[in-house]
Amino acid sequence: MVWTKPYGMKEGFLIGGGLIIAGLMLELCSGPVDWDAFRWPVNGIVIAGFLALIAIIFLLRKRVYGFQFIGTYQAAIPALVYAVVLTVIMGLKRQTADGVWLDNMLSFWPFVLIYVYIAVILGQIILRRMLHFNSWRRDIPFLLNHLGLFLAMTTATLGNADMQRLKMITVKGEPEWRALTSQQQIVEMPIAIELKEFIMETYDDGSPRRFASDIQILTKTGKNIQTTVEVNKPVEVDDWKIYQYGYDTQMGTMSQYSILELVSDPWLPLVYTGIYMMLAGAVCMFILGGRKRV
Repeated sequence: MVWTKPYGMKEGFLIGGGLIIAGLMLELCSGPVDWDAFRWPVNGIVIAGFLALIAIIFLLRKRVYGFQFIGTYQAAIPALVYAVVLTVIMGLKRQTADGVWLDNMLSFWPFVLIYVYIAVILGQIILRRMLHFNSWRRDIPFLLNHLGLFLAMTTATLGNADMQRLKMITVKGEPEWRALTSQQQIVEMPIAIELKEFIMETYDDGSPRRFASDIQILTKTGKNIQTTVEVNKPVEVDDWKIYQYGYDTQMGTMSQYSILELVSDPWLPLVYTGIYMMLAGAVCMFILGGRKRV
């Protein structure tokens, strides 16, 4: 029978299925998730509230059986199955920023709700292991892996709203401090860039082999940087990474302007911290596991 205690895999799949249905209803009623609405400080408030929710569920787990079930593998495995299926679909479908439903899975409500559910399950597992910590050999690698995954998941998702990706057209000899969004809106930047020289090296047939820009960067903090930016070799200034993006293809080597891409992702260090924690956990498992076998 279903919903007879103790709950098992059947109930786990029903909960996941219920989240999928709820997500589809939200998608129909309100459209895709609007991540721009989660810009700072909203995303900070959401993360604080989400952590409080996880703590409340954990504290009430002995009073509410459903909360206790969330921290079990019978809940985790079905949730992971749903997540894997949706992720595979995302890999098979071409994803676009203005796509809808399966064409923009990161803003697709069922996909988002399943991953939020997994984060809640992960939080319960972490708190339970911390409460019953009794072996550094076993528990430290476990916590590093799971805390790292939780940190990377939450900050990569909610921090994405604060990421800026802009284009700046720099003309030789003219400082530029304005950039364009993907919607062609003008944004005044905290840095000014002047193109000193556009550099292009070509193959014998005239096709470009390498192109780069000698630039001067001025910041509001008083920095004056002379550097070269080229494809796959960005320059980092303050919170911005500057990439070589394009040039006047008609003029080629004689191009008088260079198109730069400026990217700011303030949450990226936290995402990297989570990834490094998972790597550290894997290393600890390998070292401590090896010592135990010896």
